[in-house]
Amino acid sequence: MLGSGFIGRFYADSILGQRSRDSIVSVYSRRKESAEKFAKDYHCKHWTIEMEESIAHPEVDIVCISLPNNLHEIAVLLCCKHKKAVMTTKPLGRNATEARRMLEAVEDAGIFNAYLEDLVYTPKFLKAYDSVKNGALGRILWAKSRETHPGPHSDWFWDIEQAGGGCILDLGCHCVEIARSFIGKDIKPIEVMCWADTQVKPIDAEDHAIALVKYENGAIGQFEVSWTFRGGLDLRDEVMGTEGTIWINNFLRTGFEMFTTGKGADYVAEKAESNTGWLFPVGDELNDLGYNHMFTDVFNALDRGTKPRETFYDGYVVNAVLDAAYRSAKTKLWEPVQLDIWRGRIGVSKDSHLVEYDADHYLVKEEMTHYGAKKVILKHKKTGNIIEQTQ
Repeated sequence: MLGSGFIGRFYADSILGQRSRDSIVSVYSRRKESAEKFAKDYHCKHWTIEMEESIAHPEVDIVCISLPNNLHEIAVLLCCKHKKAVMTTKPLGRNATEARRMLEAVEDAGIFNAYLEDLVYTPKFLKAYDSVKNGALGRILWAKSRETHPGPHSDWFWDIEQAGGGCILDLGCHCVEIARSFIGKDIKPIEVMCWADTQVKPIDAEDHAIALVKYENGAIGQFEVSWTFRGGLDLRDEVMGTEGTIWINNFLRTGFEMFTTGKGADYVAEKAESNTGWLFPVGDELNDLGYNHMFTDVFNALDRGTKPRETFYDGYVVNAVLDAAYRSAKTKLWEPVQLDIWRGRIGVSKDSHLVEYDADHYLVKEEMTHYGAKKVILKHKKTGNIIEQTQ
């Protein structure tokens, strides 16, 4: 385990608890006291403040990177040097150029790689994803993801040089991959329109942003991200198709509500802002945030010699989309997604939205009225005239 902080501990709780046969044999931390504390808490027999020493440890099968963004590439290159399988927290890089270097490095080294995008492993997402792929929603038109909260836990997130960006990079990476999964990861994202601003926090990076991502097949992705939202961690997804809609609330309002005066209350949920009044605890954070399903998928893939659901390639595509978002926020124009490496479908045309009703008409809408009659609205194929018929 590279890193002993907030996300490293979340990961460790899941790694040790889910399959009941995995262990953390070495931990690296930049601070001696943090490494010692982590090793004690997780019964880890080796700790170090030298990154390469931990990676090269003879009992290490796979390296988990839970470090600040600016250290990802250094860690990945050391994994390549020692031929160690690697999995890294999101985002893969601070930008697509950095991400591409890491992708090419692990592929040139021939090592197993996994991108730890936990929010495409939440139980609700997985259930929704299966419904979408089985055709329950028809042709996907729009996928929207929102992640907002009062801001990250560690100091490095707020430093634009270490982090590489603000809430777009920190939270938008989740949202882009969620929408991309629903729309189809083989469908190319082609351009982005983004608004971003620094509204509240005294930082150089953005703390609030909204963006639209156009895909080659005509679908649209949307993300809303913020470090200024008050009230806790809000994770919501929506996906709409020609035959249906799914709404998901992963956090904040999930059916578990509690009132307390604060006596005896301590930790409530990740990024909860209060421990008094009406609270919204989460039943099982590790599971509800996707960590359990994520590590099960990664370790099972490693055992089988196959690829996990999310690889460094996915992280690279996400970084490319976010780079376009940053450019758009500056130019206030639609900016192209620059993907030098694309492994999906090529030349996909926009799917036809025309639904045949009869030889002469397309169907606009069909409905049952409150008085029991069936009404259809039609468009004539040749003249373009719109008519209605009541049956």
